[in-house]
Amino acid sequence: MPKNTDTLNGTPAQDGMRPRGSNQGGLRQFNERVVLQAIRLHGELPKAEIARLTHLTPQTVQIITSRLEADALVLKRAPVRGKIGQPSVPMALNPDGAYSIGIKIGRRSLDVLLLDFTAQVRERLTLAYEFPDPDTLFDEIRARLKRLRRSLGPRRAQLLSGIGIAAPLSLGGWQSLLGVAPEQAAKWNDIDIRARVAAMTTLPVELVKDTAAACVAELVAGRGRSVRSFLYVFIDTFIGGGLVIDSHLRPGATGNAGALGSMPLGLGGADGAPPPQLLSVASLVTLEKMYAQAGLDARAVADARAVEAPWLPVTNEWMRQACPAIAMAIHGATALLELDGVIVDGSFSRDLLAQVLAQVGGALDRFSWEGIARPELLAGTIGADARAIGGAILPLYANFAPDRDLFLKLDR
Repeated sequence: MPKNTDTLNGTPAQDGMRPRGSNQGGLRQFNERVVLQAIRLHGELPKAEIARLTHLTPQTVQIITSRLEADALVLKRAPVRGKIGQPSVPMALNPDGAYSIGIKIGRRSLDVLLLDFTAQVRERLTLAYEFPDPDTLFDEIRARLKRLRRSLGPRRAQLLSGIGIAAPLSLGGWQSLLGVAPEQAAKWNDIDIRARVAAMTTLPVELVKDTAAACVAELVAGRGRSVRSFLYVFIDTFIGGGLVIDSHLRPGATGNAGALGSMPLGLGGADGAPPPQLLSVASLVTLEKMYAQAGLDARAVADARAVEAPWLPVTNEWMRQACPAIAMAIHGATALLELDGVIVDGSFSRDLLAQVLAQVGGALDRFSWEGIARPELLAGTIGADARAIGGAILPLYANFAPDRDLFLKLDR
């Protein structure tokens, strides 16, 4: 497959076709992308299995894999000998076949990641803050982009597919919960994040809601590969989510589908006051405040201390409120959507994730499931890097996946 020479000029290749190969002529690039997609989603595959998954003839697969190998996008692995016949030779993605950059602009930190062609993190650059200031943040991003290009060197930098940005759609919202001055939050009101980053580079730049990007990472590189329809819950400074139906990310017309944090808890007060939202109870900003009130280091929300003394009693109190609220949101979503599973992840330790899952599961036990099917509750596999990884996956898929609509998986 020829390298996408238009990428450096900001014109990613596009394809709106279904990810099943065709044996007719004129579809060379599409068929190459179908083969790459099969290997990406199913791991190392012999050519016979690629032909079965993609519905291409063995002869077509032989031609395609030879071209992809010549273009350094795939590698031959060691032959695997069976009981009879010739040994099979698995084909694998070449990690150095292409690269992409993911940028997560969060309410508490900036992450800039370099991903290889197998979606593995090669380099991670971070910056912590109380709240992002656009007057300085974009300079920090520019410096980190330059550093990543230098680390790649001139030859490998030419293999960069693009930049994907994951950021909240309302970065200046919920300022009272964050304790941010209105004038500081208002700085983000008229800022076009994608345009500001695009001005720094000749690479194509894409922007997606941060929790939707995390959902993309789980769908493409995590547990979502084996779950066809799922609700994704990501617990961070603010809790949020994403929605996958029939193996497609469903962002909605404004990109805000799966906005779990805005779900109401109850019917509101007798005085007409609106009910609290899920994010006011089940977000890590609430746990940070509880730690601070107890005289504890609030930064423990992101590490193993959260499930150790003296933080654990406070963490337990937060879970006592947060987990039933998350369960309520899951139950409500299940009444509207037919889901195979609910995947929960967050920017905290795996031990805390396990405890959250256990308590959410217990809370779900107390709901009536008559008339609806209870989905399986699953732990996410990506963790704190999910948003930046999801952002970086965007340009990889734009340039090398068969479907520009992204995230459509081959039938198993």
